[in-house]
Amino acid sequence: MTFNEVQTAISERKICILIPTYNNEKTLKRVINGVLEYTQNIIVINDGSTDSTSEILKNYSQITVINLPENKGKGNALKTGFRKAVKLGFNHAITIDSDGQHYPDDIPVFVEALLDEKMDILLIGNRNMTQDGIPKKSSFGNRFSNFWFWFETGIKLEDTQSGYRLYPLHKIPKKYFTPKFEFEIEIIVRTAWRRIPVKNVPIKVLYDPAERVSHFRPFKDFTRISILNTILVAITLVYIIPRNFIHNFRKKSLKKFIQEDILESEGTPRIKAFSIALGVFVGFLPFGGYHTLLVISLSVLFKLNKVLAFVASNVSLPPFVPFIIAAALFLGAPFVNGDSNIFSQDLNFDLVKNNLLQYVIGSLILATSMSVISGIATFLFLNKVHSKHQ
Repeated sequence: MTFNEVQTAISERKICILIPTYNNEKTLKRVINGVLEYTQNIIVINDGSTDSTSEILKNYSQITVINLPENKGKGNALKTGFRKAVKLGFNHAITIDSDGQHYPDDIPVFVEALLDEKMDILLIGNRNMTQDGIPKKSSFGNRFSNFWFWFETGIKLEDTQSGYRLYPLHKIPKKYFTPKFEFEIEIIVRTAWRRIPVKNVPIKVLYDPAERVSHFRPFKDFTRISILNTILVAITLVYIIPRNFIHNFRKKSLKKFIQEDILESEGTPRIKAFSIALGVFVGFLPFGGYHTLLVISLSVLFKLNKVLAFVASNVSLPPFVPFIIAAALFLGAPFVNGDSNIFSQDLNFDLVKNNLLQYVIGSLILATSMSVISGIATFLFLNKVHSKHQ
């Protein structure tokens, strides 16, 4: 894109630039001047700076400045900026850090990517964290974040921690739970849960120890990020994955769902068979409402197909529970000298409570045997289907 095309696109698509800043007096002026070459649609959020930031900003009457009385964290500054941007009528916001690590001349990269997509999208700058000069702790933290973002959304990115981003202001959540650095993880995960595409675009990066001031506190902020990821993972397992499964099932015919989500889903026949076997095994175990959490966790651990494992774990749907309990008690009876005449008795909680060991042993036998049978049957069936396709 030419320089004029970029300026026109920023105006027509109602894009603004958000610059959160806190005690970055060495680099702030350079960042603002670089952005001004493309647009005056700039919102600077001064997050309670105690250096000369306020004096620097007085020289820029053409931009919008928000002065917060005290420092409350980058997440809070960004939320303040988003609200202001929406109030001013903007549709998209490009966020750029004020510590000098981002180059304003990468703004056209985001604008062009937005125009190419022709849809609402969240873009994150990819800093190529494998290049020379990148601090090792930053590279490790990024890999850590990338993994959990993939687990929570199913989207693989090379950089999830870059603050250089383009947000679709009317598609991101309106309420958030985190105020500091972890906010940038929360917002991309929850936006992805809204089925908004999240993608990387290549950008340049500069780590100059003489100028750059980092406010990241390794222990406190890493702890906060870990707590957030724990909550997001729990929500993913308990709500997001089942929700997506039900959505896909409703959206397609049964034949199409089986064809696309089961037969043509990710993995070899062997992987699919093991996934089904795992789901059946967990489904028959006496874990009550924890089946989904357990089966998805094990699927990720053993790199199996999460969808197939989840589907198979639903052998324990409520209508089947009485039959599963009866079968478990019957199979466990010979090993504890228990009562095998189960089918003539009322199946209730007291019966299970009074024969708990019998029930647990029987459940393990039932889960193992049905898991083996279903795994073998699935493998033979899929091998036959694949052979026909070939």
